[in-house]
Amino acid sequence: MQRAIELGRRARYWAAPNPPVGCVLVRDDEEIGAGFSQPAGQAHAEVMALKNAGGADGATAYVTLVPCSHHGQTGPCANALIDAGVDRVVVAVEDPNPQVSGKGVAMLRSAGIEVDMGEGADQVETDLAGFLLRMRRGYGRITLKIAMSLDGRTAMASGESQWITGQPARQDVQRFRAESDLVVTGVGTVLADDCRLTLRANELPLDGDDKDRSLTHPPARMVLDSKGRTPLGARILEGDDATLITTEHTDLGEAVQTVMLPADAEGRVDIGAWVQYLGEQAFNEILVEAGPTLSGALLGGGWIDRLIIYQAPKLLGDDARAMALMNYNALADAPEFEINEVTRIGADLRIMAAPKV
Repeated sequence: MQRAIELGRRARYWAAPNPPVGCVLVRDDEEIGAGFSQPAGQAHAEVMALKNAGGADGATAYVTLVPCSHHGQTGPCANALIDAGVDRVVVAVEDPNPQVSGKGVAMLRSAGIEVDMGEGADQVETDLAGFLLRMRRGYGRITLKIAMSLDGRTAMASGESQWITGQPARQDVQRFRAESDLVVTGVGTVLADDCRLTLRANELPLDGDDKDRSLTHPPARMVLDSKGRTPLGARILEGDDATLITTEHTDLGEAVQTVMLPADAEGRVDIGAWVQYLGEQAFNEILVEAGPTLSGALLGGGWIDRLIIYQAPKLLGDDARAMALMNYNALADAPEFEINEVTRIGADLRIMAAPKV
């Protein structure tokens, strides 16, 4: 199962909107085939493993997610395992997709195949968090990335912010972008930095095939801009994978996809409507790299599933910009997070946290 989990991680750079799944076929305690999810519309992990094995009669299949039982762009993987003569299937996590949930296991067992559930479940729940959240609640995992100083500042009063953190931290961000389906920012960051939010091959800390997969399937990009202030020549609009989310009609030409959503009481894009849109577009992993206004709205509204903070050993002072615009009158009202990991990245710290349950 650990080998299947490792294979599944290789698929996270290109499998979306499908889950990145790994599969290993074993017979007589020897691996005879292995595979992982290909891009949407192509073979799933089980089919790749069967193809590599050449034959799986009497084998045991270790797969990180229950084999699908429905016809989508490809045929059911449960049928493929049955037809191949597999004797046993070991699965880490049940697929909560309503089209699949419970059906894949039932198909296998009705064919006389032994099915064991739960091995490696904790690891797979973490690796497939975005997909599993989307299936369970309707939208994927929203991660907020913030680069800040020791005193919690993200830019000087002038807006200068390049660069608070060092090169190793910025390379680490590239890896998180590669693992995302969508990178989001607000118009304030676009106006201040004219950011691209793209993958940069020379800074991407991946090797060989992993780098190739990520560069072949880069994340889409999105700007939340309620009043349509994004300049037509903004670098984030270059290419065909950028979307502008606004509350009123904005004409940036046919090359830019514009989506109108309702405004909130303050005239900004309604976050609830935006999140619903994310679910409709089937994004599993959403990475937000934004300024204090959008960051504050997401944190204060309880929309963040994972917080990644890169903290530099610098002090920017009282006039520098805060990491998020939020105001609370009592300590009991403040959002509370649980720190899951603290890692040294070059001269900086990377803090991984999630809302405290």
